[in-house]
Order: sequence, then C-alpha cells, then structure tokens
Amino acid sequence: MNKLEWLAAQLEQATTEREELAAQLEYERQRQTQLRPYIVPRIRRGIIGDSRYALRLRQQIKQAAQTQESILIFGEPGLEKDNIASLIHYSSPQRREPMIQLTSGLLQASGSELFGRSNGNPGLLAWVGQGTVVLNNIQDLPAELQPKILQLLATKTYCPVSRDPDKPPIPQPCPARIILIAERKAPEFVQCTAQQIKVPPLRVRKTDLRSLLDYNLNLYCRSRGIPKPSVTPEALRRLQAYDFPNNLRELTALVKRAVTQGEQATELTEELFWSTDTKKTRLRLNLLKTYPQLRAFLKSKFWPEGLNYGITTWVFALVVIMLFVGPQTRDQNVALNLFWAWWWPLVLLGFPLVGRLWCAVCPFMIYGELTQKLSLKLWPRELKPWPRQTAERWGGWFLFGLFALIFLWEELWDLPNTAYLSSCLLLLITGGAVICSLLFERRFWCRYLCPIGGMNGLFAKLSITELRAQTGICAAECTTYQCYKGGPAKGEGQETAGCPLYSHPAQLQDNRDCVLCMTCLKACPHRSVAVNLRPPGIELWTTHTPQSYEVALLFLLLGGVLMRRLPVVVERWDLPLDLAAFGPHLGAAVLALGLPAIAPLFAHALIQLSHRWLQTPKPRPWLELAYGYLPLVLGVNLAHYLDLGLGEAGRIVPVTMATLGITGVSGPIWVADPAVIGFLQGVTLWVGLLCSVILTQKIAKQSGRFLLPHHGSAIALTFLFWILILH
Repeated sequence: MNKLEWLAAQLEQATTEREELAAQLEYERQRQTQLRPYIVPRIRRGIIGDSRYALRLRQQIKQAAQTQESILIFGEPGLEKDNIASLIHYSSPQRREPMIQLTSGLLQASGSELFGRSNGNPGLLAWVGQGTVVLNNIQDLPAELQPKILQLLATKTYCPVSRDPDKPPIPQPCPARIILIAERKAPEFVQCTAQQIKVPPLRVRKTDLRSLLDYNLNLYCRSRGIPKPSVTPEALRRLQAYDFPNNLRELTALVKRAVTQGEQATELTEELFWSTDTKKTRLRLNLLKTYPQLRAFLKSKFWPEGLNYGITTWVFALVVIMLFVGPQTRDQNVALNLFWAWWWPLVLLGFPLVGRLWCAVCPFMIYGELTQKLSLKLWPRELKPWPRQTAERWGGWFLFGLFALIFLWEELWDLPNTAYLSSCLLLLITGGAVICSLLFERRFWCRYLCPIGGMNGLFAKLSITELRAQTGICAAECTTYQCYKGGPAKGEGQETAGCPLYSHPAQLQDNRDCVLCMTCLKACPHRSVAVNLRPPGIELWTTHTPQSYEVALLFLLLGGVLMRRLPVVVERWDLPLDLAAFGPHLGAAVLALGLPAIAPLFAHALIQLSHRWLQTPKPRPWLELAYGYLPLVLGVNLAHYLDLGLGEAGRIVPVTMATLGITGVSGPIWVADPAVIGFLQGVTLWVGLLCSVILTQKIAKQSGRFLLPHHGSAIALTFLFWILILH
C-alpha cells in the first residue's frame, strides 16, 4: 500500500469515526430531550440522625445500591421516599447513568410513554439504559398497566405497545433498575422486588429530632443569609410531644415558619412552633360569622383601648383614693363594697362564659402599659426580652406563693373590712405590673407572675368561649405574623403592637394565655381569627398539658374558702382555738389552706394501690386527674361570694351616701331573701360537684367504678363546704 492509499484509508476511518461520534451526540441529544422532564439531578439530603432507625435505613440503602435489582420503598406521606431512591441510585456503580421519576397515576393505561411503540418512538425504558426508573405512588397505577409492570419486574423484559394485534411485539430486555414507591406495603409487588425498605415515620425517631431540626435550621438560614437561632428546650419538648402526621415535610415547614415568624430572634421559643390539630376545630361555632356586628365591635377603637384609657384608668384611681381617705368599713365605703361584694362574684360568674376577659380591662396592666410608654418616651431604650425558660419554670410557683401570702394577709389583718389595707393590696399588684413593664417588653407580669392572672387563667379553661386562629389559613397565607409580632396596617388588618401576652392564636393550647383583647383579630388581614363557642373545658380531656403549679393553685383556692370560714369551723365543732391570738390564727390559716388537698391525694393513692394489688386499669397521672376538681373549686368559691353578691352588693346606694357623708337619708336596697341565697349556694355547690364528676370521667377515660375514690373525695369536699357555707 502506497502512501496515497494509506492517507485515503485514514481519511475514510476519520470520516467514519466522525459520523459515529455525530450519531452518538445526536442520540445523547435526543436522549436528554426525552428524559429531561423526568430527570432527578441530585440528592436532596442524606439520612440524618443516629437512632437505630436511621442506622438501619442507611444500611438498607447501602445494600440496595450494590445491586441492580428492583426495590420497593414504602412508608407514610412526607417521608421523602423519592430522596431515598436518589440515595440508592447515586451511591451505586450506575451513578453516572440517568435517573428518572414518574408519577404512576399520570401514566397512560397502555404504558406507551414507558415502553414505547413497535416500529415507532422508543419509550423511556429504552432511553434510560442502565439508569434508574422510579415509579412514585405505585398504588395509583392504572389497573390495565399493572400486569405489564409485574412482568417487567419478574422477567426484566417488556413489550412495546403494538397497534397490530396480528404482529405481537418482540420482548425487549430492560437493564434499568426499577424502584417502586408506595405509601403502604403493596403485596402484589412484594414478590417481584428483590428488596423492600420500610421508611420509619418521624414519630418513632424522636431521638433524631434535634439533628433534623439543626439540619433544617442550617439549610434555611443559610439560604436566607441570616444567623442560625437556637431552639429552647421547651420548644424541643413541644416538638417531641407532637406526632408529625406529615413527617419530614411538616417539620421542614414548621422550621421555615418559626424562623420567619421569629424574624431576627436569637432563639426559637415554643410559641413559634405550632401545627394543625383537628381536635381544636371540633364542636365549635364561630360567633364572628354568626354575628357580623360582633366583629365590628371587637375591631373598634372602644374595645379595649377606649374602655381602658377612657374609663378604667380614672375609675381605678378613684377607687384607690376612696379606700385610703374614705371610711374604713365596708358598710360605709363604696369602694370596699365594689371590691369585695361586686368584683369577686361577677368575675367568678364570668369565667365559665368569657374566660380571662377581665385581664383585657385589668387596671393593673393598664397602669403598667402607661408607665412603659411614658418611660420609653422619656428614656428611649430597648426593653429586655422575656426570660422565658426561667419564667416557665418558676413564674407559676411565684404567683402561687404570692397568692398564698395574700390569703394569709387577708385573713390575719381582715382586709375585706379594712379599706386602706385593701388599697395597699391593689397597689402592690399594680406595683408588680409597673416594675415588670419598666424592665420587660409587653405584659410579662400578666402572663407569668400576676396572682390574679394565674387564677383567671386557671378558671378560663372552663370557659364556653375561646379565641383561636384557623391554622390552615395562617400556614398558607400569612408571612408577616402581625397578630403575634405587631406591624403596620395590611389589607383589612389594623396597625397593632402585637399580642401583649406573646401568644399566637393558632397555637394556643387552652385559654390560659389569652385575655381576649382582640389584638390578633384587629391585626389579621386574612380573617383567620375566630371567636368560638365550644364545649366548656374541652381541652382538659383532649389537648391539655397539665402544670404542677396550676394544680397547687387549684387546691389553694379551695383552701382559701376554708380559711375564710375558720370562725364557723371553730364555732361549729367547738374547737379550743383562739383566733384573736396571732400565732394560733396563723397556724390555723396555713393548715386550712393545705387541708383540702389531702382528700384528693389520698383518693389517688387508693386508686394506685388498687391498680398494683387488684390489677385494675392503670390510672391517669395525678396532675391530669386533679383538673377534674376545677369545676368544684369554682363552684365553692362562687357559693362563698354569693352571700355578698346577693346581699351586701344590693346596699351600694346607702353605702355610697355614707361614703359621701350624707346621713339621715336611706336609699333603695336590693337584696335577696336569705332562703333564696342559701338555695342558690347549695345548687352552685352540687352543680360544681356534678361537673367535676363528669370532667374527671372525661379526663380519665375509664369506667366510673375505677374512679370511685376520686368521686368520693369530691362528694366529701362538697358536703364539707355545704355545711360551712350554709350553716
């Protein structure tokens, strides 16, 4: 072969290679064009966590990646099962091959896009080659296509779709790996897959929750270019107590919402994490939809700002002054009459109807807010954020101790009949509100430390009304969270400073931390906030979280009535006790405050012994069952004050005249007959007992015979106070 022939051969070979390369490039171009709508380019994340579930899942993924066999991945919604398929593919030797994902419910019944057509365009299985095909939601696969998929899994071959029944298609080999994804184990596909991977739900991986939370926080904060906040222990515990029905997808959404809601916060508190709970929406009637005029009133300037700063401020100041400079006995001082004979019965009657509404017009925090605004104007500064962790741990016990001291002060120094001491009590509570308002933002005193607020929050759990937000609307439409943080007017939402108690209406667990000030209703531009009628105290047997200090306060309030009836106790049982002496009186008062808790504790001890010795059903924890006594405590306190409300309160006109120094003129008197008062007191006690029995049954979710000690304890307490109050 001469040189010319050799050059011609080389040129022909180069031309052939160029044509082959051009054909290969054209094939790759067509391949990318066909696969591009379905391609999965990368892994979103690895398997996060060190629990045994996470370790096992990693091991299963590693085993699956070493083979080219078909795999079934199944688990609940929101577990990112498609990401596990990506981990398998990109950890395998075929990682450089394409991976495509198809939605089973969208495939044609003939399977033409998957298998292709005879003498026509090839299908996706032909284009993907040795890559991976993921069939998502295999349970939605068309029934006509299921046998063909089963054949593909069993024989590793498929038949293109043919339009000519006389010419059956030739089976084609399928070197691709097939991964099936389902929300439940599909028995029809188990026999045809070499490996099945069950993805554990998030609710069984609670030990991985902290790692998952940190990962999502890092990812989201890095994408927004903001510092990563920390998560408080209370917030983590709240998340660990939640079941996450939408699993990892829901956790990701909760983290994004919490970071957005907390803005530049250095830590994420439990109030920032909230989620859908269908139990919160059952058996509710939205009053704002039923009565549109109620919405207009609650969004008006009058409620509560106009009422607070136009009426309450100067009325409270007038009451305090009259208590100091006026006559010192209740039959001659109208302010003392209003405080003990009017306020106490009315506020107790209001708890079952409007919950903690009194706190919205409470003069203590009105003066606290006025002091806060004035001090910021004269001394501009940043108020301290709430020490939430410390306040959550000790705030409840502080208000319990303060309430106990107030009880003792009332009993030993006869506050109800000494005007200036009653004024000192009002000023003491106001002073606490003012000091906390000077130090901390919003109503720190009102939420954590106020003894009256603690009592109001406890009894508000029994209310038939509630303020809540519709979680779905808040999650889907809200990005500003002005009901919680405050902000300018937006849409129909008004400019507000945010919730004074730092509570989001969509994550309220009960009525304890809502004062019905309607700030959230005024701020919301989406009409998400609702004022509902609901079964009284429904959270106590559904979503309630018990608190030890609340249980202590509950029985302290019961002991307070017994303490006020000490003279009756001494007289009725002829006890050798001199209440005129300070020492014996103090000892008897302390004993009376703690005595009513003995019977319920003894009853619960009997139930626990019965469970241990007689193998009866395991009782609910004491902290949960103790709330069953709440209606009885409210009934006993109301029965105690009915005597003043239906008797002495009706003498307000002559008492007012006496306060003003007008003598010799008798004004009108409206008082009930003692028999009527006694009847109503008795009815109140027995209604409280009946409600307590029903509530205890609801909380315990057990047969009544296993709760007989608790019911007997409630009956004994009712009978004791029936004797003392109706003596």
